[in-house]
Amino acid sequence: MRVPVRYLAALIPALSIACAAQATTPPVGRPISSRFNADPSPHWFPAAKGFYLYATDDASNSGKYWDSVTWRLYTSPDMTTWRDAGAPLAVTVFKWARPGAKAWAPEAAYRNGKYYFYAPVGGDKIGVAVSDRPDGGFVDARNDPLVDRERDVNAGDEPIDPAVFVDKDGQAYMYFGTRVPKVVKLKPDMISLDGPIRIVKIDGLPASDPRKKYGEAPFMHEHDGTYYFTFSSGWPGQILYATASSPLGPFTYRGVVIDYLKISTNHQAILEHDGKSWVFYHDALLPGGGGYRRSIAIAPLEYGADGSIKQVAVTPGQPND
Repeated sequence: MRVPVRYLAALIPALSIACAAQATTPPVGRPISSRFNADPSPHWFPAAKGFYLYATDDASNSGKYWDSVTWRLYTSPDMTTWRDAGAPLAVTVFKWARPGAKAWAPEAAYRNGKYYFYAPVGGDKIGVAVSDRPDGGFVDARNDPLVDRERDVNAGDEPIDPAVFVDKDGQAYMYFGTRVPKVVKLKPDMISLDGPIRIVKIDGLPASDPRKKYGEAPFMHEHDGTYYFTFSSGWPGQILYATASSPLGPFTYRGVVIDYLKISTNHQAILEHDGKSWVFYHDALLPGGGGYRRSIAIAPLEYGADGSIKQVAVTPGQPND
C-alpha cells in the first residue's frame, strides 16, 4: 500500500519526538566531550525529557590536583550526542564551606518536583542544593551540611562520593565514604538524614587478593529485584560489585565490572532506562589526559542468566565533539 506523501510529512515530527525519547547505544570507550571531566552522575529525568550527566570539572583544575571549585553538566536526548551545558553550580553556593574547599564527585536526584544536588565539599562535608530546574538555579537547601565529619557520628574520615538511591517503596538512601562504605536513610524531603549512619557490610571479598577491597565510589542500583552495590577497590582501582536482597545489605561479593584502567582513580555509575543498562566511568582518553585530567565514557552493561554482571571490556576512543 502506498502512503500519500502528505501523511508521511505529518508523521515525521511525531516520529522525531518518539525517537528522541529512546536511548540509542552510545559508542563504547568514546569520551562524551572534548572537555576533561570525571566522576559521572548520570540520570534520565522524565520531567525534563532528557539525559543529564553531572561531573567533576577536571578542565578547570590545576592539573596537579582535583582542585576545581565548580561542577559540570552535560545533556543528551539520546545518550549518543552530548552537549556541554556549563556549570550548574559552584562551591560558593554553600556559604558554610571553608575557604579553598574543592568540588568533588557529585550526585543528583529528582523528587517532589525538585532537583537535588549532593555535593562533597572540602573532603569532610556533604552539602545538598535544590532547584526547580536540572541545569541551574541551585541554592543551599539547608544552610548547613547534610553530612559533617565533625558533627555526625560514624560519618567516617572522608565523607565524599555521595550516591543517592530511591527504592520502589519511596525510601531514599545515600551511600558515601572512602575506605569504609557508609549508608544513611534520607527523609522524604531529601535534605534530612533519617536515622543513623551505618557501615555497608560486604561479605566474601577474597582474602587472597588484598587489592579486592572497598576503596571509594559507592553506587547502588536495582535490577530484577536484586540490589547491586558497585564500588572502586582503591588506588589503582577495579570496579567491583556485590549483591543483596535489601539496599542495606549485607552484600555478597560477586566480581569485577571494570578492570584496572590507565589512571589511579576509578569511578562508575550505572543507568538503566527503557530496558537498557549502561555503565559510566572515567579514564585518560583525551590528549594530555591523566590522573587529574580524566574523561567520562559509557559502555553497555549486560547481565547473566544468574543475575551476574558481565565484566565490561572498555577500550579507548575519540571524543564525540
